[in-house]
Amino acid sequence: VAVNRFWQMMFGNGLVNTPEDFGNQGDLPSHPRLLDWLAVTFLEKGWDVKATLKLIALSSTYQQSSEIPKEKYQLDPNNTLLSRGPNKRLDAEMLRDQALAASGMLNTKIGGKWVKPYQPPGIWKELANQIGENKYRPDKGPDLYRRSLYTYWKRTIPPPVMLTFDASERAVCVLKRQSTSTPLQALVLLNDPQFIEASRVLAQSVISSYGDNEASWIPGIFRSITSRHPNPEELEKLSLLFEQEKRNYLEQPEAAEQLLSVGDYYRYQDIPTTELAALTVVTSIIMNLDEAKMES
Repeated sequence: VAVNRFWQMMFGNGLVNTPEDFGNQGDLPSHPRLLDWLAVTFLEKGWDVKATLKLIALSSTYQQSSEIPKEKYQLDPNNTLLSRGPNKRLDAEMLRDQALAASGMLNTKIGGKWVKPYQPPGIWKELANQIGENKYRPDKGPDLYRRSLYTYWKRTIPPPVMLTFDASERAVCVLKRQSTSTPLQALVLLNDPQFIEASRVLAQSVISSYGDNEASWIPGIFRSITSRHPNPEELEKLSLLFEQEKRNYLEQPEAAEQLLSVGDYYRYQDIPTTELAALTVVTSIIMNLDEAKMES
């Protein structure tokens, strides 16, 4: 069961596609000999989870391209035969951590007390009973940017952002998360304070690093988020968006200030408001690309 879960984490689907049922009512393994070999190897390595995950990650199967040629899709639409590399969206917690890591805000401290990141104001007051703690108080400083693993979780009021991206409510044990694609997910990435703040911090960091070399701003942000350079068509469209947003914020300076006031992280005051706000919008768009949300 553990090895099947490891495979599911890496590929999106387990070697047995019904992890909640390993009995005679569940699916048969797609690769029984591989499952047996991995289970024995896991045992021989002293139940070393990291070593087993590393073994899978370094395999030629995992390192295949995740592109889906038409002929492969027709023969193996669900990648049951492992004809290509994994192509699955990051889990809810990973999406937030990825945005924090790309912006340089992620607090990598290990262990310690739970933390409370941003949540919609008033949500606890509306949903909690009036006995005991019913006011949500976000943390301040570095604790606000700790990994999502350490997020305080009230089971009767789970974090809305996590639920939008299919995290379990934790009321019952869930062995396999569902994977949905809805407009709400894009709206969260564009409007949630944590993602707006991450976009602003990454934008100001790139401007600070490259200075007046404006031509390097968008490629620098694109590479920080997707790990590659934008192609000419992508760069042209993003540059046009940047110029359009600059014009908009020149006409509406109060809107620029409102955007840049989101989040507690320090704002560089020496960067022109119009340019920083426009580049923040561009950064937010890049964070919404499929490449920024996928594990492959």
